[in-house]
Amino acid sequence: MPKKPFACGECNRILPEPEKKNEIPKCSLHESAPVSSDWAGYVVVMNPERSEIANRLNIEVPGSYALKVNFR
Repeated sequence: MPKKPFACGECNRILPEPEKKNEIPKCSLHESAPVSSDWAGYVVVMNPERSEIANRLNIEVPGSYALKVNFR
C-alpha cells in the first residue's frame, strides 16, 4: 500500500514526494508551516480565479489540496 502524501498545515496543499527517501517535505509557499499525513478530502484547483471552491477555500495557486489537515 503506498503511503499517504503530506499536506501543508497552512495552505492545505498536497506536497510532492521529496527527492530524498526519508525526508519530510516542505511547502514551497510556507516553508516553516507544519505538515501532516493525517488529512481528509481532496480537491484539484486548475483555475483559482474562476473557481467557486477555490474562492471558498481561499486558494490562490493552482494545485491539489486537502480539505482538512489534522495535527496531533
